Amino acid sequence: MLITPNRQDLNKIVVINPKGGCGKTTLSTNLAACFAKRGPIPAIMDCDPQGSSMTWIERRQDSRPPIHGIAAFKRTMQATRSWQLRVPQETKNLIVDSPASLSHEDLREVTRDANSILVPVLPSSIDIHAASRCIADLLLVAKIDRRDQKLAVVANRTRKNTKSLQKLMRFLDSLGIPIIAVLRDSQNFVHAAEDGIGICEMQPHKVKKDMEQLEKIVEWLNDWQNRRYQTADKSTIEQSPNVTLLRKPG
Repeated sequence: MLITPNRQDLNKIVVINPKGGCGKTTLSTNLAACFAKRGPIPAIMDCDPQGSSMTWIERRQDSRPPIHGIAAFKRTMQATRSWQLRVPQETKNLIVDSPASLSHEDLREVTRDANSILVPVLPSSIDIHAASRCIADLLLVAKIDRRDQKLAVVANRTRKNTKSLQKLMRFLDSLGIPIIAVLRDSQNFVHAAEDGIGICEMQPHKVKKDMEQLEKIVEWLNDWQNRRYQTADKSTIEQSPNVTLLRKPG
């Protein structure tokens, strides 16, 4: 059972897609690096048995802004599960790097109490099909409501002006779910992963284009409380019997 604290000041960010190799860990670690650079200390909860996020943190030099790592894929008899999965009190952004495959029960568990859910999608027919199933499960199984504004898509490893990108964008546009960024197929992400850093910690002139898109994701994530309040306001208006909704004639 995945236990995360029910805190009003904690943005639980779930990065999810059942298709392996779609860039979940790359997205998770780069977001963590951005949050760490700005503070306070973020946390990555690595739920993938491969432990790639934890490996990335281990590569990280002590001189870099710290990131708290939680190896959720490991189980130990020496501590309770809740202690093992504890999130530091100072942490305001918890990034959950989900595994490649999830049962329906695990899907509901990992997305429960999530404030932000990101689905990275690659521009290939196989990945588009996997993403469509993932989003369908999020909506139908995990009962994520589009109106809650907590679900968004990130187009990943794209190449400009290609038919595959055009196909991906048409598919994403048809879902009615916001596409908040289009990350290009860049070696910057590869080099950053090898060094235990995020692209935000590389030389700015080398990563300018990539950072422009990553900043869009961070901006959307940082707006989680406003998105929640907007949803609550809409719900109040819809449920109030004293509110008259104006409709266009006809």
